[in-house]
Amino acid sequence: MNLIQRAVRTWLLTELLRGMMLTGKYFFKKKITVEYPEERTPLSPRFRGLHALRRYDSGEERCIACKLCEVVCPALAITIESEERGDGTRRTTRYDIDMTKCIFCGFCQEACPVDAIVETQEFEYASETRAELYYTKDMLLKVGDRYEKQIDANLEADARYN
Repeated sequence: MNLIQRAVRTWLLTELLRGMMLTGKYFFKKKITVEYPEERTPLSPRFRGLHALRRYDSGEERCIACKLCEVVCPALAITIESEERGDGTRRTTRYDIDMTKCIFCGFCQEACPVDAIVETQEFEYASETRAELYYTKDMLLKVGDRYEKQIDANLEADARYN
């Protein structure tokens, strides 16, 4: 019986007709294509993109060189060196992130006790060489300064979930 049913379905082209009906069903519906460079879809406040180092309102960098982000990074993409200042506080002398190693897991942001390292919603930072994807402390601070309003808004929107 199964052989006869398969032969009838093959001879009547029922699979083809079912496929054509499905195509016809979606042919007249509104298209959902996004024309990417001109049109953008909204991003979640939790989107993990380019890293940034933040500053306090006074202009001083937030990082206290606790090195928790370096320890928690599963890809070993973060390198931190620090020294003690004259007032007894520690600050970073070197804070590097190798974006070619980073897996954008967000562990560094979660581990930071002072919200010094955060991930922005910026995802368009392609480069032609690997060296350009090696972000130093100054580069990360510039990114933080550039996107500070966006970072504050995202942290505030996400605060009730943390």
